[in-house]
Amino acid sequence: LTGTLVLSVFTAVLGFFQYGYSLGVINAPQKVSQAPQAMHSQGTRASGQLWLVSDNGEDLATSPHILTMYWSLSVSMFAVGGMVSSFPVGWIGDQLGRVKAMLVVNVLSIAGNLLMGLAKFGPSHMLIIAGRAVTGLYCGLSSGLVPMYVSEVSPTALRGALGTLHQLAIVTGILISQVLGLDFLLGNDEMWPLLLGLSGVAALLQFFLLLLCPESPRYLYIKLGKVEEAKKSLKRLRGNCDPMKEIAEMEKEKQEAASEKKVSIRQLFTSSKYRQAVIVALMVQVSQQFSGINAIFYYSTNIFERAGVDQPVYATIGVGVVNTVFTVISVFLVEKAGRRSLFLAGLMGMLISAVAMTVGLVLLSQFAWMSYVSMVAIFLFVIFFEVGPGPIPWFIVAELFSQGPRPAAIAVAGFCNWACNFIVGMCFQYIADLCGPYVFVIFAALLLVFFLFAYFKVPETKGKSFEEIAAVFRR
Repeated sequence: LTGTLVLSVFTAVLGFFQYGYSLGVINAPQKVSQAPQAMHSQGTRASGQLWLVSDNGEDLATSPHILTMYWSLSVSMFAVGGMVSSFPVGWIGDQLGRVKAMLVVNVLSIAGNLLMGLAKFGPSHMLIIAGRAVTGLYCGLSSGLVPMYVSEVSPTALRGALGTLHQLAIVTGILISQVLGLDFLLGNDEMWPLLLGLSGVAALLQFFLLLLCPESPRYLYIKLGKVEEAKKSLKRLRGNCDPMKEIAEMEKEKQEAASEKKVSIRQLFTSSKYRQAVIVALMVQVSQQFSGINAIFYYSTNIFERAGVDQPVYATIGVGVVNTVFTVISVFLVEKAGRRSLFLAGLMGMLISAVAMTVGLVLLSQFAWMSYVSMVAIFLFVIFFEVGPGPIPWFIVAELFSQGPRPAAIAVAGFCNWACNFIVGMCFQYIADLCGPYVFVIFAALLLVFFLFAYFKVPETKGKSFEEIAAVFRR
């Protein structure tokens, strides 16, 4: 590890920190009300609520449908931005270079956070929804550019460990947003715009640190053919090491890339050669989002309230701490155990936890101690998610495809992930209102489907070449 390498990786994963912060921050104020300014002065608000003030001062708090719609839009427009921007990632990265692309897209993050930070000075519900959408655009681009840059600047021996840091950055962002969302910090009527827009600070920090980071030597050598600049970049990243060994590796990679034609998204879906791998790639993304984990992240405070917890916000922060700790543990587990076995274990653990959570919520009115069952189930749900379904979908897609179809497959998988994120964010509140304590039965049923699919269809990719994985699909 050199200082330049540490700086480069840290700077890049600040993009995933912002992604995590945006996921978690919307949960902190939890209850959304549209209320006239008069209600502010009368002091009839509850501490920790996020107030959305309508343009004409009309009291919309009496309309639960409008309330739910604005809240769901505030949550899910973030994912819409990510869906839109997930396709042009490869093109932007190739046209501008990895570092310059991250610099340029940072402008979106700064703009989105400014919109949310200034929400009190305009129609706040519209500014928040617009700010979330623009921030989502940034996160969709960043979630493609960051792993690309980190994998290309990392030495082979450290590529696995450094590649998992983006997941750690996400859960750290979630945790910090939850802590800052406490009533006595920023989760109150005066400070909530600052809370929503605060990841703009990380965006500014990333912007200035990127000016100090070297361009990816792989991009310089393979894409641009600039041999001397690639050597200079390698020397900065590796210190006194001889760059020729890595240059030879890049030459081999360049020849392989030239020999294999790029596959378009249309070809990916029409060619029977890729069909099995595409179905697996899409299903692991669907299972990550429809497992119910984002329902926990977005609405955990509300779930803990229903479970009868006196201080639900602190329980939510506890979820964030557990999430972070087990992300660190999963970094080591993924290298020791196989991808498939961890994925299956995680899905089954989440299924059992979802059933336990439902039982706890349903029987809460009869037995007060059931609130503890629900709480433990939520914590176990998060632990099992981080064991497998959390980190594995992010990198297994790259392992399922060779150089030619890989960019198209990653773009399609990214879009699928964001689209599912949007559906959960938009629909969960309506379904929760409709189903009450039985809402997690739906997720339990989905988890059973995902477990059966993974058991029969998902191959083990650890330590296997692309040819070996393709042979598994042919069988």
